[in-house]
Amino acid sequence: MEIMTIRHLGVNTALALLLAAVLASTMPVRAAESVLQAAGDDAEARLIVEKADQVRFPTEGFQVDVSITTTGSGQGSEVRKYRVLSKGNTNSVVMVTEPASERGQILLMKGRDLWVFMPDVSQPIRLSLSQRLTGQVANGDLARANFAADYNPRLLRREKIGNEEYHVLELTGVDRSVTYQRVLYWVRDKDFWPFKAEFYSLSNRLLKTCKYENFKAMEGRKRPTRLVMEDALRGGEQSVLEYGSMKLRDLPDKVFTKDYLKKLD
Repeated sequence: MEIMTIRHLGVNTALALLLAAVLASTMPVRAAESVLQAAGDDAEARLIVEKADQVRFPTEGFQVDVSITTTGSGQGSEVRKYRVLSKGNTNSVVMVTEPASERGQILLMKGRDLWVFMPDVSQPIRLSLSQRLTGQVANGDLARANFAADYNPRLLRREKIGNEEYHVLELTGVDRSVTYQRVLYWVRDKDFWPFKAEFYSLSNRLLKTCKYENFKAMEGRKRPTRLVMEDALRGGEQSVLEYGSMKLRDLPDKVFTKDYLKKLD
């Protein structure tokens, strides 16, 4: 049997290939080749998602300011501003900077555990990543942007949009604690820039869409500085996230603890 060459193997993929090799001795050739092909596709899909994550945000500790403008059908706009501290895209602190009446509210994320701290409440309140933060933006959209860790990716197809080639991936949540249970994700082939995403519920209902726009140089590479999130159920309702003033920061682990939050400015 001809064995395929598979690039960029991770630990999980290597184990899958080892299992496939064992099974190959007892299963038909075509079935064994299918196992190997699936393992190869999964490895490539994971690599694409990891590289797209690195385009969106640094892997080092960083700080970034986010302005979210929400507009509804026939309604005025609402602007809210946040400062995000993130380390390794697994630990984050999200501080409300505007409106002034809500300044002092802080979200703390450790792994996929999320709490909100409010100035007038003595104990933190546990939240879910999927719960709405503002407009079309969920808590996890701001506090945890780690597709590689939160989803099992699968390559569906390649698609040409305009003059560019894109990978189309299906991301399935590793468990029910993630922000969305299923994501369709378009990533540009030549440089792994994210292009758009569709977010689905557990019942496979399309909730919202997201477009990644206005790529600018921030901390060493071009990144999307504008995200447009549109409600798929109610037309005309959208939230625009604009990222700016990004800078790398040495953020010790103690920053991401409940006791340290009152020291943040």
